[in-house]
Amino acid sequence: MSLDYNWKFARKDLLAGLTVAAISLPQAMAYALIAGVDPRFGLYSAIVVTLVASIFGSSSHLINGPTNAISLVVFSALAIFDPDARLDAYQAMFLLGILVGIIQILIAVFRLGDLTRYISESVVIGFMAGAGLLIAVGQVANFFGLHDKGTGHQHVLLRLWNTITQGGPVNLYALGVGIGTIVVVLLLRQLVRKFRLPQIEMLTALVIASLIAAFFGWSVPTAHGKTLLSVVGTVPASLPAPHIPDIQWKWIPDLSSSAFAIAFLGLLEALAIAKSIAHQTHQRLDYNKQILAEGLANLTGGFFQSLPGSGSLTRSAINYQAGAITRVSGIFAAIAVAVALLIAAPLARFIPKAALAGLLFVIAVRLIDWKRLRYALRASWYDAALVYITAFSAVFITVEFSILIGVALSIILFVPRAARLRASELLVTPEGLIRERLPGDPPAADLLIYDLEGELFFGAAPELERYFDEITSRTQKEGIRYVVLRVKRTRNPDVVFLERLEHFLRESEARGVTILLAGVRSDFSAGLSNLGFGQWLPTGRVFYEEDQVYSATLKAVRHAYDLLGKTSPRAEFEVIEGGAKDLYYLV
Repeated sequence: MSLDYNWKFARKDLLAGLTVAAISLPQAMAYALIAGVDPRFGLYSAIVVTLVASIFGSSSHLINGPTNAISLVVFSALAIFDPDARLDAYQAMFLLGILVGIIQILIAVFRLGDLTRYISESVVIGFMAGAGLLIAVGQVANFFGLHDKGTGHQHVLLRLWNTITQGGPVNLYALGVGIGTIVVVLLLRQLVRKFRLPQIEMLTALVIASLIAAFFGWSVPTAHGKTLLSVVGTVPASLPAPHIPDIQWKWIPDLSSSAFAIAFLGLLEALAIAKSIAHQTHQRLDYNKQILAEGLANLTGGFFQSLPGSGSLTRSAINYQAGAITRVSGIFAAIAVAVALLIAAPLARFIPKAALAGLLFVIAVRLIDWKRLRYALRASWYDAALVYITAFSAVFITVEFSILIGVALSIILFVPRAARLRASELLVTPEGLIRERLPGDPPAADLLIYDLEGELFFGAAPELERYFDEITSRTQKEGIRYVVLRVKRTRNPDVVFLERLEHFLRESEARGVTILLAGVRSDFSAGLSNLGFGQWLPTGRVFYEEDQVYSATLKAVRHAYDLLGKTSPRAEFEVIEGGAKDLYYLV
């Protein structure tokens, strides 16, 4: 954070923080409802997780706290508990937050955060599509005023069927409040966009729905102690206090897969949001620092009765659009939520669950990036497969396993794509032009020139062996004694490649075939040096890519012609700043 922080910055951060807090209040309760836990835990997360991540983070605009995707995974993780064992489920949720924090901190300590870039964006798009559908499915009972039927051990679609068929008649009051909330949110959203008003349409719609329900007595207990509408219930007017979870060690194996899923999903969410905003602000981010902040926030939250969280796209975007300058805006947002909790917590008993369900239907639709979804499905079979499989897994298997399945599939499909090694034959034309050999060109008579391009790691070994076998076969059949192997466009040679190369060079020398390596770069050169190639490889066989003016490949080809005792092709190469010369052009 800048040392010249002043009142002007503080004022902008304060206004942005208050704006974020206004949307955090209804979202925190709604996301707790998604997770199937008490709304206060969502509010605690909007205080603790937001505060800690803002203090230790790197992004100036990222707002952490409860999110819809994370809450959905939490719900799936807590499904192992029966509805009557809510206290155990709460303790397990705190433990889950601690496990997530530990995993994320270890990722930061071992600097593994960069591995997230190997996870395809299509996995996230597919997960969000599946998550949006599950969020909507999970709120059907509240929206229609039905009794939620089934147990946490049953599949979500089976529970939906049981709820629809056995949950009793539709509560028209709940349905009216739910539809009305959606209509108010959509209308207010239009006004917000048109007049550039503060984005508090969700909070406003929730307040309006609660006031109407209270005015008509729908959320007020009757003489029998029941209400016409199911309400959120009492939220204690108290701040989150330190709490050591009552842990049962048998929970850890059951929660471990969910903890890994939340840890990776949370980092994907947070880093993607931070990157997208930093792209507009040109802020230089310390990704490892941000990962550490995510872990510290969830670890601390686990000891302060908080719902696990991550970076929030909605609240971060609002924070940026509201004019936030530094991470202090997140601190102000957390403080504002804490103050609101102390003042307005008793009023939560008048909030209808149907109103929150209406908000969540809107959130579910917005969660799916329809434009990017269509784009991914049309881009390639690779992206479409990742989207479909991840979304299908989220709906028909479990949410946490859908993330792990998507990540595993992303890596599995990435490896063969990265392992592609391309080899093309080049030739020297009578005009002194080196270019790729075309089907109609005559075969090489004295010199073979092969150009390799791609990653030189263990995954490319089969293709490498095929190209080496092809060169060996041609030199034997055609009596060719000189080969130029251009490696300028290869990357990251590993021990497998270097071992294969050593065998190929030694076998070629034994058969009287001279192999010249051209375009050797620094990483390639280091590998040759470390393994002692220079101790047995005759001098003059390696041509290093030392500058951009004189091509190492041209040097190697001219040297091969000298060894053949033939006239070398024209040796001049175009110097961009030196005027026109005879061209010896390499394609």
